[in-house]
Amino acid sequence: MEPNRSYPLDGVFNFRDIGGYAGHDGRTVRWRQVFRSDSVHRVDPAALPSLGVRTVIDLRRPREVARDGRVVDYPGLSYQHIHPEHPEWTAAGPDETIDRFIADRYRELADIGTAGIAAALKVIADPTAGPVVVHCVAGKDRTGVVCALTLSLLGVADDDVAADYALSTAASQRFSAWLRAALPDAEVPPTPFMASPATAMLLFLAELRDRHGSIEGYATHAGLTTDDLAALRSHLLTDGDRAA
Repeated sequence: MEPNRSYPLDGVFNFRDIGGYAGHDGRTVRWRQVFRSDSVHRVDPAALPSLGVRTVIDLRRPREVARDGRVVDYPGLSYQHIHPEHPEWTAAGPDETIDRFIADRYRELADIGTAGIAAALKVIADPTAGPVVVHCVAGKDRTGVVCALTLSLLGVADDDVAADYALSTAASQRFSAWLRAALPDAEVPPTPFMASPATAMLLFLAELRDRHGSIEGYATHAGLTTDDLAALRSHLLTDGDRAA
């Protein structure tokens, strides 16, 4: 029996495990090593220690951290605030589809925030860092790109990467409902800001390969070494046992 992918933790709406997918050479991504989430500053302080989390990678802008606060500290936790530079999102144009709009924003993130993305991937590749939680505000865009690249580098098929990414749509709906109830005066983001269509991730990955030859080519361009990639695959892939 496979472990849970999604965890209904109090205070967050998009906390889940990216393990269990088929990767390189018939191996599978290890469970309970990389989690993704919306902002964990709201999470019950006992939740992350109970999952053995040793590192939190916070991808939010400095002003978002200042506004909302950060994860509650506990013994053994390494907090890594890594902000990949990227432009603020503006509203989509009238003729721009949601998937095209999102894929273009992810291209900007990959192009402008290269150093931050590489820094996050290096932490994930470090076997002493895990288990790791990667998060931003909603846990779908910055987190979605970093986790998609992680899975792709582990050999996970694009369709599986995109399906995992698309799970954030339901989570974003839960987050929006909470936002309306808890902060009725807050502005609820427009649809493209909260959607996670699989087609957007497929576009992003295909176009990243067009520019860099492969996802590994992008990672190398960003600054990951062959040792980084080997470490990532060594500790996050396991032979056959999907529950490991």
